[in-house]
Formats: sequence, structure tokens, C-alpha cells
Amino acid sequence: MFFSNDRNKIRQFFRTSWQKFVDKQPAEPIELIVGEVVSLHPEYHALLEAEEEILDKDYLPENGESNPFLHMGMHITLREQYLSDRPAGINLLYKKILMEAGDAHQTEHLMMDCLGESLWQAQQSGQMPNEARYLDCLRQLIK
Repeated sequence: MFFSNDRNKIRQFFRTSWQKFVDKQPAEPIELIVGEVVSLHPEYHALLEAEEEILDKDYLPENGESNPFLHMGMHITLREQYLSDRPAGINLLYKKILMEAGDAHQTEHLMMDCLGESLWQAQQSGQMPNEARYLDCLRQLIK
């Protein structure tokens, strides 16, 4: 259910995946990735474990809020990209950035700027993300 246009279903998937991860329950591979990503963000644990409904909350940048689901979703997207090497060459770039950064979580944070820019440009142009431009941006992260 991670791949959906329904914001509430995606957010519920985060909650369910996190609960399975914490309880060490059997999980699908994507649920394991979500659980691992959430585990790296203790600032979001209470949010995902809260009894109150989080599914409908809007996170507005103009109010100084960042969207935790967008942030974690970008981590998940990056992991899926470099694990599948799609776009071609991203796995090698990830490894090179990781060697310099020394930390996988920090590496993903560095790569997020390029991912975000690529998605923003695609949205503005109404086209698919430009993979060559995206990979060029990632190459610039390597010293």
C-alpha cells in the first residue's frame, strides 16, 4: 500500500510498518525499509505511536513545519533507487558519497537535495524527472 495517491493510506502504512518493526513481526521488504527509516528518526516515533489521528494533518512550510512523511519518504525513495541501481549509476554514486560522508543516514540527507530538486523540476515542467540532470547533481556531491 506504500504506492498510493491516498495520503491517509500512505501515512497509515508508515504507522503499521513501524509497529511491525518495533514488535519484530513478519513484514514485507518495503515494510522493513520503512521501519528502518523510521528507526533512524526518533523525533517521529511519538508521532507514529500517538493515539490521536495524524493522518489528516497538513504540514505547512509557511508555519515553519516540515512534513515528516515527505522526509522519510525521500529516504525510502533513495534506498529503493540505490538498491535497484535505478537510475543506472546511482548505486556507484551512493557508494562514493558514502565513502566521503562516512555515514549512510548523512549520505541520504546529502542526496535528498538533488532528489528534491529533480522532483520539483519535473513537477514544474510537467515531465518525468530528468535522470541525467539528477545524476549530475549527485556527482557534484563528490569532492
